[in-house]
Amino acid sequence: MTAQALPAAGGISRNVRRSHPCRSLHVGPSSGTQWKRTGFPGVSSDTSSPFTAKLLSLIGQIYPEQDAAALAARMTEAFWPEGTVMRKRGRVPGNRQWSERDALVITYGNSIVDGAHKPLDLLRDFLHSHLAGVINGVHILPFFPYTSDDGFAVTDYRAVNPVLGEWSDIKRIGTEFLLMSDLVLNHVSSQSNWFNAYRQGHSPFDGFFFEASPDEDLSMVVRPRTHPLLREVETSRGPRHVWCTFSHDQVDLDFRNPEVLLEFLRIMRLHMDNGVRIVRLDAVAFIWKEAGTKSIHMPQTHAIVRLMRHFADYATEPLILLTETNVPNAENLSYFGNRNEAHAVYNFSLPPLVLHAMLAGTARNLIRWQGGMPPAQMGCAYLNFTASHDGIGMRPAEGILSAEDTGRVIQAVQDFGGRVSMRALPDGGQSPYELNITWFEAMKGTFAGEDDHQIARFLASQTLVMALEGIPAFYIHSLLATNNDVEGVEKSGHNRAINRHRWEYPELQARLDTPDSQHHVVLTEMLRRISIRRRQRGFHPNATQFTLQLDHRIFGLWRQSLDRDQSIFALHNVSASEVEIEPMAINLIDGEAWSDLLTGEDVDPNGPPIRFAPYQCRWITNRG
Repeated sequence: MTAQALPAAGGISRNVRRSHPCRSLHVGPSSGTQWKRTGFPGVSSDTSSPFTAKLLSLIGQIYPEQDAAALAARMTEAFWPEGTVMRKRGRVPGNRQWSERDALVITYGNSIVDGAHKPLDLLRDFLHSHLAGVINGVHILPFFPYTSDDGFAVTDYRAVNPVLGEWSDIKRIGTEFLLMSDLVLNHVSSQSNWFNAYRQGHSPFDGFFFEASPDEDLSMVVRPRTHPLLREVETSRGPRHVWCTFSHDQVDLDFRNPEVLLEFLRIMRLHMDNGVRIVRLDAVAFIWKEAGTKSIHMPQTHAIVRLMRHFADYATEPLILLTETNVPNAENLSYFGNRNEAHAVYNFSLPPLVLHAMLAGTARNLIRWQGGMPPAQMGCAYLNFTASHDGIGMRPAEGILSAEDTGRVIQAVQDFGGRVSMRALPDGGQSPYELNITWFEAMKGTFAGEDDHQIARFLASQTLVMALEGIPAFYIHSLLATNNDVEGVEKSGHNRAINRHRWEYPELQARLDTPDSQHHVVLTEMLRRISIRRRQRGFHPNATQFTLQLDHRIFGLWRQSLDRDQSIFALHNVSASEVEIEPMAINLIDGEAWSDLLTGEDVDPNGPPIRFAPYQCRWITNRG
C-alpha cells in the first residue's frame, strides 16, 4: 500500500502480523522468581536480603544524611506500585540479553509526516513496510510535549505529544519492535508545570531545580555549550539563578533532592508499562553538580546509575539501560562500572574516527584506537553508530585525532555544506563540540574534494559499523540517504536541524520506489547487508574481536563466535584506491572452505591476492 492509498481517518489499515517477528530481546522473567506487589515485603526491616542490602548501600552513597530505610521503601513503591511484579532474585550479568539478530533504527516520532495521519502511525507503517524482519528495534526520540531542542526540553513526562499520537500508539510499536525511549534526566523545559510550580514556591517542586550564585566558583564546570551557565528567574522567594547546562529553556534538576530521583523511578515504570525495553539515560553525566568542581561524572552520578541498574535487575520485564555520555573515550567507558552500571554505552569515539578514515583514505587512527579498546565486560555491550539526531561529536576524538587531523575534518565537513557547533572552555575560549551534517552528505568526497564514490563510501562506513563488536544502530536519515536540510537550519536558526529533516511520506515512498534513486539504492543495500549480518553467530555483540594490522587502507577485524565455530575476517577498504591483500596475511586456515558473505565468492587460502575495489568490503568466513 502506498502512502497515497492510506485511509483518511482511523489510522493505517495495513495488515500487520500479530506475532512479533521483530522483537528479539532475550532476557525474560523466570517462573517462580517473582511476586506481586501488595505492599513490599520488609524493605525497611529485612536488611539482609540482597535487594535491600544493596539498595541501602547505594542510598548511603547518594544521600548519606537521609533515612536510608524509609527512602528505600519509597523508592521500591515508586518503581513497583501496587499490583506490579518484582523478581525475587536479581539477574546475573550475561551476554544473552542481545544477539547478532539485533539492530536499531533511530528516529523522531515525526521524521515521516503526511498531514493526514498520526506520525506514529506513519512511522509504524514505515517500519513494517521497509524494515521488519531485518531491523528489529526502534529508538523513538523524545515523544513528549516540549518547547525546544526537538523534544529534549520536556514539559510533561507523563504525556505523549498529541501531535505525534498517544500512549496506545507507543505501546503498539513496543509490542512489535524492541522499543527504546529517552529518560531526559538532567533538565526540563522552563515552561513545564514543574518549573512553573518551582517559581511559585509549590512543594515538592520548590526543591526540584539546581540553584547557584554567580559569586560561586563555577570556572571548572565542563560546558557542552557557549551560553552563560546561570539564568536569573523571578520566583515567589525573589530572584534566583538556576543552572542551565544545555540552554536557558532547559533548566537543570537538582538530584541532591531525593524527590527528583523518586519521580524518575516512577517515570521509568511508566515507560516500561508502555512497552519500553531499552531506556536511554540522556545527558546522564551532568546530573549531579557541585560548585567548585567539573560537575560531570560525579561519584553520586555513577551511584544513581548503579541504583537504576539494581532496579532493572529485579524487574520482571527485560530492561536495558543505555547511557548517553558524549565525552572522551575513557570517561564514556566508565559508565560500564564493574558490570553494575549501564548495560550498554554509545561508542561515541566511533563516528569521528570513521569520518576521518573515510575522508583521509587511511584507517591508521581508527586501527590504533580500536586496537586499544577493551572488549565489553560480561553483561555489557557497545552501541555502535555513525549518525544520530545530534551532530558528530568531536570531544570523543580528543587525544586520538591530532589538531591537524581535526582541522581537516572540520574543513571538509564545511566544504560539503555542514556546520560546526562550539562549546565554551574554562579559560573563556571555545572548541568544536560537534559537526552538523547528514552522514550521507559527509561522504560526498575526501580531503581532496568531492568525487563519484559517495554511495560506495557511505556503504563502506556503515558496513564497518555492522562488523564491530556491539549492537549496530542506524539513524533513519542514514538509511534513507537524506541530504542536508539547509532550509531547516535557516528556518530554525539551529545547526542540528540540518540532520533532522521531515520526510513527506508520499514523496519518500516515490523515491524509494525509484530504482536508481540514492534513497532506494542505499536502503536496499543497507538492508541486504544487515540481513547477512544477523545470520552470522560470529557477529554476536560479544563475539571475540581482534583488530588486524594490514594495509593502512584496510580496516580489518577478526570475529569469532562464542562457540568458536565461526570465524569472520571483516575487511573494509576506506580508500578510493584498489587494494590487494595476500590470503596468508589474515591466516586463513587451509583445508576449510572460505567465502565472502557479501559477494558469495570463494576465497582460496593458497590462491591469488584478495582484491578490493575502492571502498569495497569483504566478510570472509568459514561458515556461510
